[in-house]
Amino acid sequence: MIFAYLGPIIRKKCPEGFVLTEWTRQRYGVFASLYLSFLTLVTMFLYMVAELSALQQIMNALTGMDGLPMVIVECAVTTIYTSLGGFKISFITDNIQGAMVVALIIIATITVGVETKIEKSLIDSSGLTKPTLLGWQLLYILPVAILTNDFFLSNFWIRTFASKTDKDLWIGVSIAAVVTLIILTLVGATGLIATWSGAFDPNNPNQDGSVAFFYLLEQLPAWTVGIVLVMVVSLSTAAFDSFQSAMVSTASNDLFRNKLNIWWVRGAVVVIIFPVVVLALKAPSILQIYLISDLVSASTIPVLVLGLNDRFYWWRGFEVVVGGLGGILTVFIFGTIYFGSALEGAQLILLEQGLYGNDWSAFGAFVAAPIGGLLWGFGALAVRLTWQFCDAKVKGHRFDALDRPAYLDNQVEGAPEYAASDEIQSDPQDGLVTVDHKGSFF
Repeated sequence: MIFAYLGPIIRKKCPEGFVLTEWTRQRYGVFASLYLSFLTLVTMFLYMVAELSALQQIMNALTGMDGLPMVIVECAVTTIYTSLGGFKISFITDNIQGAMVVALIIIATITVGVETKIEKSLIDSSGLTKPTLLGWQLLYILPVAILTNDFFLSNFWIRTFASKTDKDLWIGVSIAAVVTLIILTLVGATGLIATWSGAFDPNNPNQDGSVAFFYLLEQLPAWTVGIVLVMVVSLSTAAFDSFQSAMVSTASNDLFRNKLNIWWVRGAVVVIIFPVVVLALKAPSILQIYLISDLVSASTIPVLVLGLNDRFYWWRGFEVVVGGLGGILTVFIFGTIYFGSALEGAQLILLEQGLYGNDWSAFGAFVAAPIGGLLWGFGALAVRLTWQFCDAKVKGHRFDALDRPAYLDNQVEGAPEYAASDEIQSDPQDGLVTVDHKGSFF
């Protein structure tokens, strides 16, 4: 739903842009935009690693076979058809993906309901029905992690701006939100069922809780497992091609401004797939991969979105970059103090214990990241304003760093909020407005 709310805002502020980094370029300057583009590419890289790691683990859980051949086939197939068809093909496969999800849920719900036997003795002993420290912590961690991380997913932003009207956007995301809620509820409940039926043992180090759903399906008849396996591969392929297309679009538009031949960009993405496969096969936990990405976004997004509010017109790209990096540094500082070790403080950035450390480390990291980012951002603001004030006094000109931009006072209906440097005019009736501090980093 966040994209339905922010989509019209970003589209109004940056009518010619279709991704968040384009607005960042016009609001905060080129350097801040490149910084955000880099984080966006890193996020999608980690998501690609997680997607292939999940496929490999699911193949092993359902069949006992090595998942590497399937991973290689998926990478080859998606690379070929995304290179030929671009994002249009990704939209088509997403429709197939939606149908597959519905079919998977229906088949899994019926077969699990008929075939799975719950051992009542495992319900109390599992402790899953009792309140836990982690359960309360997740009420904060998950909304912050998911909300901020979705900002970096260009495949979401591209779909947001592909909507013809704001009404179409709201209708689309509302339907998707309801369907997703139902699916997540059903799939999430399978973790409980897998534990209570004995299919998943939380104390078994060889079993990963992130694929408990498939440990449960492994207990079902062979024909069900076969159908599920085909659907899983199709779902993984549809998701993986979206990340490939989004990475190509982000690199081409945000880094090279569409001046580099698209085939060079696609070639670079193909090269990146090789380390993606290597990391996917070695990744100890899918959850950890997502958490690393979430922590980075939790540090950066709060200081970034302040610029969406016109009251923060004095906020610059310098504060965004310093705040984002400072948020990560704050996690390290918190970890060092909490554990009493600089090494463990550094390891907290990678969240090597995941969410299951049975302490306050993960919760503290997700508190330190956004709050630390904001504190570093406002600290950077103070440093910048102090330097600019002193510079103005020394050079004898007026201190104008806090001047209200002209576009806030002279906005013409239908005119872009941020005009390009060669479009700045003194007559707002021409459809353009005079813009101060346009795309300023410092």
